[in-house]
Amino acid sequence: MSGSPSDTASPTPAHAAGPPPAVEAERLVVRLRRSEVLHGLDFSVPSGRVTGLLGPSGSGKSTLMRTIMGVQRIASGTLRVLERPAGSPALRPLIGYMTQDAAVYSDITVLDNVRYFASLHGRTRADAREAVAAVGLSGFEKRKAADLSGGQFSRVSLACALVGQPKLLVLDEPTVGLDPVLRVDLWERFRALADAGTTLLVSSHVMEEASRCDSLLLLRDGHLLAQLTPDELREEGRSQDLEQAFLGIIQKGESGQQGEPGQQNLAQQYKAAKENAV
Repeated sequence: MSGSPSDTASPTPAHAAGPPPAVEAERLVVRLRRSEVLHGLDFSVPSGRVTGLLGPSGSGKSTLMRTIMGVQRIASGTLRVLERPAGSPALRPLIGYMTQDAAVYSDITVLDNVRYFASLHGRTRADAREAVAAVGLSGFEKRKAADLSGGQFSRVSLACALVGQPKLLVLDEPTVGLDPVLRVDLWERFRALADAGTTLLVSSHVMEEASRCDSLLLLRDGHLLAQLTPDELREEGRSQDLEQAFLGIIQKGESGQQGEPGQQNLAQQYKAAKENAV
């Protein structure tokens, strides 16, 4: 008999080409106090990779991260996180979040801090110790958080975000104020997490960190300036120096907005933000 439609090979499933995006936005609009702060964003965050969310202070990075976490209301558009609408209760055990302000109790020990967050996720004491070790704080488990250095304090907050073993880890400027050695160490740990399958979205306004990411989202005044790789950023910005390439893209965008009331020079804003972060 000749082949019938039922005899033919089935089409390759869409997911066979790779996992679906960890985060996907379509025409995402967010308002704060009636002012629109995110303007129709379209982007995706690939699964199991490190995506950098880059832009100067005031560009909307933290607002976007809060929206992904489901604690910021969406005015219009859609935002899906791990194939669910942002804010779905089912997402709570699947996402880790490290804010700019460390979520740490200073009057208890490192291990007790992490054990507390472990208990919220149904994890064990062993999981807490593993998270402490993952951020390089082995040997400091019994030290009170108040007695740690600033860099160590930030690492405790990261361990608290890690202990739930999230599929998506959202980090809001985790390296601000850290010395270069600690920054390199943390980025190596971020890479190890991604290699193990965790999706990371890391915000920063330190452009040298862009080279450590697999993909980049560049925000400007609540607009998505570009979604590209570090190599594409160098090409688009016509510079091998990522900072200069970023400034080149910003200035190119500003050239089409001259004369707008209240428009600040974003290149100057970026430079000021970087200086203030030291």
